[in-house]
Amino acid sequence: MAESLIVLEGIDPLNFFGANDSKLQVIQKHFPKLKLIARGNQVKVVGDEEEVRSFSEKMGLLIEHYNKYNTISPGDIDFIFAGDGKIGGSGADVIVFGNSGLVVKARTRNQRKMVESIDRHDMMFAIGPAGTGKTYTAVALAVRALKNKEVRRIVLTRPAVEAGENLGFLPGDLKEKLDPYLRPLYDALRDMLPPERLASHMETGVIEIAPLAFMRGRTLDNAFVILDEAQNATNSQLKMFLTRMGRTAKFIITGDVTQIDLPKSQPSGLIKGIEILRNVEGIDFIFLDESDVIRHPIVKNIIDAYDKKSN
Repeated sequence: MAESLIVLEGIDPLNFFGANDSKLQVIQKHFPKLKLIARGNQVKVVGDEEEVRSFSEKMGLLIEHYNKYNTISPGDIDFIFAGDGKIGGSGADVIVFGNSGLVVKARTRNQRKMVESIDRHDMMFAIGPAGTGKTYTAVALAVRALKNKEVRRIVLTRPAVEAGENLGFLPGDLKEKLDPYLRPLYDALRDMLPPERLASHMETGVIEIAPLAFMRGRTLDNAFVILDEAQNATNSQLKMFLTRMGRTAKFIITGDVTQIDLPKSQPSGLIKGIEILRNVEGIDFIFLDESDVIRHPIVKNIIDAYDKKSN
């Protein structure tokens, strides 16, 4: 007799095993000679050594499927346990499978360029107006890299710059004051990772969201790092951030040069950075425009109107 303990790390047991262990019963059907005991996020399996080994392999595939698609069905279980491979067919433009059946895809020409670029370059700038999906696509690429075990962690950062408001008058401690600036990054992650896994990753530091000032003095290695709203970084801040890059890291810098919230006397580091780094080997620049806007159609009209007025 042999036994093995399988741990479902960062997985909601109720979602995985189903109400009243309905999905566990489907799993049991494929290995009737084994004794399965599910407690919390662990499954203890007892039986013949060869059957236990085979069961553990199939469970590994099932967990991999769940981690990719954030769900499993009885049909998925039957396919994986009865066959000898994984369920495929994700689609060419799919970046990551999110929550509640959400499929995050590259939906425009320049978003597809972002996906292709990060496969070929370790550092990429994605520059474009509001609503073009540059931040959302960047976060999806980071989540994909984490799920595929290409990196060990994700680091997301933004400058804590006030958009016509006074940070000092906001209530709460430092974290509570800064959280609103980082909210778009939280929102994107919530679309792409189950709540229990996101909470676990945040608690263990696998995913870190922090203001740009917190990056000083660090080396970011084996990580997928995103600097969002880079137009609000000063020249020295942007240089500081870019030089945090470790040997095995991916960096994406996103920004909108038409929405700079820095004081008028303080030039944007992003504009200077584009000028300085445009021809540096290993760095790619993707410029998104109004054709990439994926918000309400009126957003494109707003961008067009402002562009005409400024010309």
